[in-house]
Amino acid sequence: MVGSVDSANQEANASSSNTKVVQTKNVKNGQNKCPKCGSTDISVNVNNGHLRCNFCRYEFALEKMDGLETDIAKLHGRVMTAGVQDIAKDADDIVTLKCSSCGSEVVIDTSEVAQARCHWCRNTLSINEQIPNGSIPDVVLPFTVKKEEAKECIAQFVGKRKFFAHPKFKQEFTTENIMGVYFPYMVVDINAHSHLTGEGEHTARTYTKKEGDHNVTCYDVDVYHVEREFDVVIEGLTIESSADKLNQQATDKTTNIINSIMPFDIENAVKWNANYLKGYSSEKRDTNVEQLQPLIDTQAKDIARFSVNDTLLEYDRGVEWKAEQLLLKGQQWKAAYLPVWLYSYQQVKGEKKLLHYVAVNARTKETMGSVPIHMPKLLGVSFLVELLGVFAMLFVDFDYNWLFLLIGVIYFFLMFGRYRNKNARHRYELETKRNISNLKKIDQYTHRETEVTTSMMLGANNTNIHRKPSISDVSSIEK
Repeated sequence: MVGSVDSANQEANASSSNTKVVQTKNVKNGQNKCPKCGSTDISVNVNNGHLRCNFCRYEFALEKMDGLETDIAKLHGRVMTAGVQDIAKDADDIVTLKCSSCGSEVVIDTSEVAQARCHWCRNTLSINEQIPNGSIPDVVLPFTVKKEEAKECIAQFVGKRKFFAHPKFKQEFTTENIMGVYFPYMVVDINAHSHLTGEGEHTARTYTKKEGDHNVTCYDVDVYHVEREFDVVIEGLTIESSADKLNQQATDKTTNIINSIMPFDIENAVKWNANYLKGYSSEKRDTNVEQLQPLIDTQAKDIARFSVNDTLLEYDRGVEWKAEQLLLKGQQWKAAYLPVWLYSYQQVKGEKKLLHYVAVNARTKETMGSVPIHMPKLLGVSFLVELLGVFAMLFVDFDYNWLFLLIGVIYFFLMFGRYRNKNARHRYELETKRNISNLKKIDQYTHRETEVTTSMMLGANNTNIHRKPSISDVSSIEK
């Protein structure tokens, strides 16, 4: 197997310096017209994601972005679209367009909008070409969840968490102020080669052994040398390209909530058109490829490792990978705007402020959120639960009745987790589309260990991720 890894390594090194830039073939800046009547008054039909002319009611769908490799297994080197270009620190957000209908000049601040109306003829002018400030992506995924549907999702989520919710929050909560937001993401396709080496353990026998007054469960364990080598294709690996949203460990806002409502159906994204932003707000990208590459490498390695877990089922005690290689033979990057319905509430406690989010995936209705907790009430109820545990410890005949003393603590953390959802995240290692091929396996018996007292393998890591999907050390270009 070593020879094939070396050859893949040489191939990866040779292709890594090969970067191809695909120019996004959008129309020029100016008027996006209805194909039937020529009107520039166009909006989105949320029922199907199509564009609709507000004058003649004609509906039309944009085509998918062309020029990209569709067979990811053939991908070599790094392919980047025009929307992924590095952000220039001195890029001007202000763009001046000349109206093709009346000749007037129209100024657009791209940090806030991608469209403006001509003040003379009232035609809509759009920014369609990439500019080096990160405000224009390559593709956009239209809203298909209506505002009323999102309001219902948010109301149901909060409604199930009213008991311990802070009284002020319950008084002020309303779904009327939710916003539709297009957040910036990078979407990456990867062609890679992986080689994993380690040990796996299989339970050969389970029995009990007397030690003093107690019976101890023991295991006889068969230990194997395990290797997996394979090619892996990863499609649509999606990460935030806003430094603020990447910092999912932030102490002043619950940004992990927005990450947790992924994945999106990226395959249905269409070529960028400013009309899709009409009626919604947007946040521009402020990170570059080189800043995001370490996170992509880490997540790709996790995805590859998880992709062979179904070949390790015989190792019921787990597998410890001791050496791990992932060689990226090819990558394809594109910038995307993805739709989210967002409710936010700022909790103020003295000088501390915490911005809580409840977010709805505007394609799938996946909902997650953080609700401010009334801590005195939660602590009081947890104390009562703890008292019940003390009584149970005194009156219930159980060998491990001391465990009842943990009931109040467990209840507190369960409720806190249900309301705050601090550990909620996108399970990219399982939810990202992947396919493995050319799998080679080694499962070689080495020895047996007897009278092992642990039920699982110490050091097993085949179901672990390398690091949490958060990189607080990434700063924006402006910084």
